Amino acid sequence: MSIELDHTIVPSRHKVASARILGELLDVPWAESGLGPFSPVYVNDGLTLDFIDTDEAFPIYHFCFRVSPAKFDAILARIQAAGIPFRSNVRGPMDMQINTDYGGRMVYWNEPDGHQWEILTVSYARQPIQTK
Repeated sequence: MSIELDHTIVPSRHKVASARILGELLDVPWAESGLGPFSPVYVNDGLTLDFIDTDEAFPIYHFCFRVSPAKFDAILARIQAAGIPFRSNVRGPMDMQINTDYGGRMVYWNEPDGHQWEILTVSYARQPIQTK
């Protein structure tokens, strides 16, 4: 069996609100409560993001979701309808633009706790190997 990431814990100030907005934007199932103290977002059949409330300081996480062009359009439409500012680069102004580098489309946005989400249609981290 290959190694696959099954779940990860995402620290939050308001786990239910954070899980709800991500689940709704991605149009995936989520729950107010799950096993243990978590509010889970079921990203796909193999990955769950478990939001947990904490009063402690925590680092800002970055999660990138590769989606089909049709899902990209649908997610971006939900981001825009919710009035969530987005940007075309990982660090930069909220320019409300789509990045088309690397042969696909991508946008970034932050949720209220500061975590950064990214959607893209073509992985820039997994570019095809060039043969000579």
